[in-house]
Amino acid sequence: MKFPTPVPVTEIAEMIGAQLIGNTKGLVTGINEIHKVESGDLAFVDHPKYYTKCIESAATFIIINTVADFPDGKALLVVEKPFEAYLTIVKHFRPFEPLTKPISDTVKVGERTVISPGAVIGHHVTIGSDCIIHPQVTILDHTTIGDRVIIQAGTVIGSDAFYYNTDKKREVWYKKMESCGSVLIDDDVEIGAACTIDRGVTSFTIIGKGTRIDNMVHIGHDTVIGKNCLIAAQVGIAGAVNIEDGVILWGQVGVSKTLTIGKNSVLLAQSGLGGSIDSDSIYFGTPAQDANIKKKELVWIKRIPEIWERLKRLEK
Repeated sequence: MKFPTPVPVTEIAEMIGAQLIGNTKGLVTGINEIHKVESGDLAFVDHPKYYTKCIESAATFIIINTVADFPDGKALLVVEKPFEAYLTIVKHFRPFEPLTKPISDTVKVGERTVISPGAVIGHHVTIGSDCIIHPQVTILDHTTIGDRVIIQAGTVIGSDAFYYNTDKKREVWYKKMESCGSVLIDDDVEIGAACTIDRGVTSFTIIGKGTRIDNMVHIGHDTVIGKNCLIAAQVGIAGAVNIEDGVILWGQVGVSKTLTIGKNSVLLAQSGLGGSIDSDSIYFGTPAQDANIKKKELVWIKRIPEIWERLKRLEK
């Protein structure tokens, strides 16, 4: 999430009650997760396992619960509970705004776009020209939709990320990491009925130009889907996945988090992908692997009873 204007780091430190060490003159441009940070961003870390990764990331300002070495030009904001500090900042810069009517007064809609009865559109949403929004579609705050986009009935765009801070010392182990990101849907995208597309935690979930999505598809937070992809019904995609241009995911494919699917690759129906794959690949099965290899395995599996009978005859 980018702030409306850059904020002096001293103001952020005062807001969260932090000890400020290092670059006290800096301006904070936004707050982001470690895998999305840019120069000028603020990130937080609360586990020793990730201290070095966060400090050495592109983030200029780091909320942390200990004093540590850091590069010149950066700053540490030392607090007892970095996650609570993160929540304070998010709630300050992007507070929850109740929706008091089906379509917010802040919505911007392009020419010839049709919004059907029963649709609900939240605050600060932008919809381009020549779009069709079918009944019972819900488009939540800060979503941006391009031109000539079709969204079928019952789809929800911009719901909160399934993302939690875990601490088993607390009575409630999983504490919600407030979502302050958004969804970007490019031109000429079609989204089927009863789909769910989560917003980014602090950045964007992106659907590329010309992509087609069937019914009952779930797309997790911060996932980036490229241009001209084809996603069939009941596909589930976890968070922070990078799907490059021209990828096809057939029905009931499951994709694990934080991996990359190379351009023009295909996952055949009911495959479960747990790791990144190169461009122009065809994968099948669970766990998914090269389809040609997997199909040969299935042939041999079917022959096991025959082989077993032959072995028993040889023993006689």
